[in-house]
Amino acid sequence: MAAAVPSTAYAGGGKGGSGNQVGGVNAGSGEGKISIETKVVPKPTGGANKADSGDNGSLTPANSNWTPPACWYEPAFTPKELQANVGKWRDFKFLGIGDMIGDLLDRKYKTGDPAEKGYKNYNLDQEGKGMFWAAVVNPNRKDDPAANSCNEMPFWVPNGTTPPDPKALTPKTLAEYAYDELELPSPNVTTAPNGTSTVNLPTWVWSTDANFTKKSVTASLPGSGLSATTTAEPVSVHIDPGTSDAQVFPGSGNCTISQGRVGEPFAAGKADQDPPCGVKYLRPGAYSLKATVTWRISWSSNDGQGGALPDGIYAGKPQPVTVQEIQSINR
Repeated sequence: MAAAVPSTAYAGGGKGGSGNQVGGVNAGSGEGKISIETKVVPKPTGGANKADSGDNGSLTPANSNWTPPACWYEPAFTPKELQANVGKWRDFKFLGIGDMIGDLLDRKYKTGDPAEKGYKNYNLDQEGKGMFWAAVVNPNRKDDPAANSCNEMPFWVPNGTTPPDPKALTPKTLAEYAYDELELPSPNVTTAPNGTSTVNLPTWVWSTDANFTKKSVTASLPGSGLSATTTAEPVSVHIDPGTSDAQVFPGSGNCTISQGRVGEPFAAGKADQDPPCGVKYLRPGAYSLKATVTWRISWSSNDGQGGALPDGIYAGKPQPVTVQEIQSINR
């Protein structure tokens, strides 16, 4: 009989929290959790992360078939810590549930029940030679159904080895988690004319606040010496005029980013010129112009690994644009 004790733990938000604790109990089914907070700590190295306020936002992977991991396994308990957590279950006396859960866990970790792929006496004779790994949930994806896919109970891993489970924590896992922690500037742009444009005359679009520069977040597992840095580099700003009755500049609608700036500010005498970044509306109406930044993502780790992750996009808030016709009097 398998122990009815799911191992999924709920991460502590990636803000430096760590430690082990006893989880909740489902009295109806007699199920409980040994839950841990993730020890993985994200740290911004070239920009803000989610602990900061401001007009910032998160990346959306451009590849809709890829997302950062919803959960993973990481080192969680020494043998003594796991034994102590089971002891805490026995302190829960409501309807005898604590003893029932304690008995089930003892069968796996104390008496070595073969049906449970168990261990002898919590591996206390292996203290200092390894850790029990357990599941944590990416706090940014706790509502993702995939967060329940790490359903193995805590398992033993000797020091210096990585378990073969594809969800085991690796430098790339750290990098993918850091991807989720990147906080990037909103692609706010200036338009001229501002708010009201004229049919068949260009609306210039630009940003000169030098905000579009490389941003990085480093995720590390304290005590392991393992860390990975994920870097986002802005590539282009795509202009969506909010209607097909418009001509964008350049023709792709993708304005290049140079030295953190986009486009060119409008100046007197340029009203009839095509802007390096902008739009020409062909019909009057009320539209919503939206700017979306594409960020190229790469990662590296302190053990020499690295590579590319899927590009990310971040769309700014739509800006209302009213397009009017030039009125003339016929004589």
